[in-house]
Amino acid sequence: MKIGNIDLGYRPVMLAPMEDVTDPSFRLICKEQGASVVYTEFVSSEALVRDIPSTVRKLQIKEEERPVAIQIYGREPEAMVEAAKIVEGAQPDFIDINFGCPVKKVAGKGAGAGMLRDIPKLLEITKRVVEAVSLPVTVKTRLGWDCQNKIIGDLAPRLQDCGIAALTVHGRTRSQMYMGEADWEPIGALKADSRLEIPIIGNGDITSPGEAMAAFEKYGIDGIMVGRGSIGAPWVFREIRQMLDLGKEYETPVSCKFQLLLRQIRESIESKDERRGILHIRRHLAATPLLKGIPDFRPTRIRMLRAETLDDLEMILDEIQSKYFPI
Repeated sequence: MKIGNIDLGYRPVMLAPMEDVTDPSFRLICKEQGASVVYTEFVSSEALVRDIPSTVRKLQIKEEERPVAIQIYGREPEAMVEAAKIVEGAQPDFIDINFGCPVKKVAGKGAGAGMLRDIPKLLEITKRVVEAVSLPVTVKTRLGWDCQNKIIGDLAPRLQDCGIAALTVHGRTRSQMYMGEADWEPIGALKADSRLEIPIIGNGDITSPGEAMAAFEKYGIDGIMVGRGSIGAPWVFREIRQMLDLGKEYETPVSCKFQLLLRQIRESIESKDERRGILHIRRHLAATPLLKGIPDFRPTRIRMLRAETLDDLEMILDEIQSKYFPI
């Protein structure tokens, strides 16, 4: 599969853009674990144009991450065009437009998935961004605003006509947020649509190698994107690649999983400071499947998520590994 002239290889598996998750450290770890493409946290066009330092920092990428995409969102065409030009200066491999974020502070203000209620403006933004930059431009969106307005089948060809290089679709509407199961049938229908020549990437509920393989086999899509299934589990990319490339299950050794979590903790602290780094990494520790289903684990879990120093966290994780995962 290619995006522009960028060859992403056979059945690429991408790290989805996620706010407060896909920082440089996590992106690089996922890349090392087998992610074909990584995306930055999504960047507000308005904040970028206003040169807000915390937003500008999101444009920092490393050569080792490539191919890497920077994703922008906003509701005003002029700001989106200006932001795209600024992003181009950061030299990502391509630029992605976020028309899919469902959270209230984004969609409720008309950006992200909120653009699905204003298709003329959505298309205007897409066309103008494509024309403003020389990099490939892609779009990530949802099936529609709600179940009565699943418009992706009609929208996709119009986005292609705007000049985008690929389309990623999350198999839910905005009103569903992340509830229920993702519906992949409309995504498969896009791939079967003879009007569409651009790559179609599916997103939603991919958390295991079996689900990844099934998505490719059943729906014929060009690529998949893994989001929440990677939080606290960057090794999922290596396991999926083993299934796709070799056709067999691969279980990451428990010791390697703990090492990756410890690396995330340390690098989070290095990039911020101890207090903010630990606050940032708690989302990964709370979500990691490594610690799910352990009997009588609640007191230890509370200690882990309340730990305030690196020493305490390292000690607790060492205790967990020794007690629950003895060699």
